[in-house]
Amino acid sequence: MTTDKDVENVAQALAAWISGISTEAKKLTENVASLLEQNLADKSKIDKAALLGLEGIIWEFLEKNSYAVGAGTFFDAGSVEEGVSVFEWWFRRDSGALKKLDADRTPGSNRYYDYEKLPFFSAAASTGELTLWGPYVDHLGVDEYIMSFTAPFFVHGRFLGVSGCDLRIKDLEPLIMPDLRVIPMDAALINADDRVILGNSGTYLVGERIKAWAPNQHRVALDVPHMGLSLIYST
Repeated sequence: MTTDKDVENVAQALAAWISGISTEAKKLTENVASLLEQNLADKSKIDKAALLGLEGIIWEFLEKNSYAVGAGTFFDAGSVEEGVSVFEWWFRRDSGALKKLDADRTPGSNRYYDYEKLPFFSAAASTGELTLWGPYVDHLGVDEYIMSFTAPFFVHGRFLGVSGCDLRIKDLEPLIMPDLRVIPMDAALINADDRVILGNSGTYLVGERIKAWAPNQHRVALDVPHMGLSLIYST
């Protein structure tokens, strides 16, 4: 039989793990902001020279944090000089090699990548806080369910973009599933929109939104600021 203490311990373990990712994502953002502050000096816009050293910071993050399938930076498009890439994002291929993200930035095209309107960018920009988006299918990168952690960065008080990382749900499974399975009944980690990130049974499928709550379903909010994450379980 699952006790309240068991559930509390699982919630704390999940919160600790997510907090660890949050800490690393914030460090990446701080490193990006520090580099840009140094490289920009008194320039008003990001040029190619301002990006020197950025690739190394991203690669170092990916080398240190093997759970991340991708990492990098997306800039506020209006802060970048014409002809300079508006994002520096790298992801791991199945071989383990890193590949730079390439996307169509032609307005009006069928595959126009208007990232500034996507939650991983817009939510971080509007709230000024680390944000979590997902799970969603990453059609431009690994073409699998992922979730994105991003935080905004500022240079001299001016918002310049967001930095962060992606995790594949299938890579997350062996890391947090042992905690979820401590609860012998159906249980799942869900996001702020009540979508399942990962469940311990077929009852809760990745990406499924919980629209109605049964009397025997319970929710415990995770102690991770600004994320809106919860542990749900049945009795």
